[in-house]
Amino acid sequence: MIKHEIFEKNSIILLGGIIVTVAIGGLVEIVPLFTIGETIEQVEGVRPYSPLELQGRNIYIREGCYLCHSQQVRPFRDEIERYGPYSLAAESIYDHPFQWGSKRTGPDLARLGGKYSNDWHVAHLMDPRAVVPESVMPTYPHLARKEIRMPDIAEHLKTLTIVGVPYSEEMVASAAADLMAQATPDADVEGLMQRYPKAATGDFDGDKTRVTEMDALIAYLQVLGRMVDFTTYRPEYANGAAGESQ
Repeated sequence: MIKHEIFEKNSIILLGGIIVTVAIGGLVEIVPLFTIGETIEQVEGVRPYSPLELQGRNIYIREGCYLCHSQQVRPFRDEIERYGPYSLAAESIYDHPFQWGSKRTGPDLARLGGKYSNDWHVAHLMDPRAVVPESVMPTYPHLARKEIRMPDIAEHLKTLTIVGVPYSEEMVASAAADLMAQATPDADVEGLMQRYPKAATGDFDGDKTRVTEMDALIAYLQVLGRMVDFTTYRPEYANGAAGESQ
């Protein structure tokens, strides 16, 4: 009690104590930022989202999908057996904001890409209970009715470069054309695939006459978890614990 009274009765000592406490707290938060580049492992295959995938991701966030679906497979055996290899920090390096989440009213989507066909996704988004009878997911038929109109897509990519997403000048210049080509059957996608490897292409929503928000959302869902080749980068698990090797 007597030692505590020293701080209560002497404002200079109290002020000094506050400064020391705040300084320690500040250092604990700031110092790790100087080593963050060393803590995130660079993994081959991770790339920025294509313009169509990026627009689909924006729709995913706008519709609140993250409120029921996480995108983070945790390093536990039950999750690995259900969803696949556990998530790597590098997979979300270009996500602003990231979609890890903790709520799982619906399943985790980190490894969803390529798991279902485009037709399945359309049916599921139009009426979830038509394919999963016990689903409590809302319906999203409006996505198939609304065409993609994003004249500022190039500026969107350019803005993301400010926070470190490595879109090149070529990517920015080709943004509008790439957005349309990815969802247009028989379009020339050679340049698109060079800029965005493993991007799903073609008609996503079943309507070849236009590019809709449904196209964009499915294009985004189809790339989730597909950038990293886990046949060459394969985590190892032993005694229930997960480790990484390359």
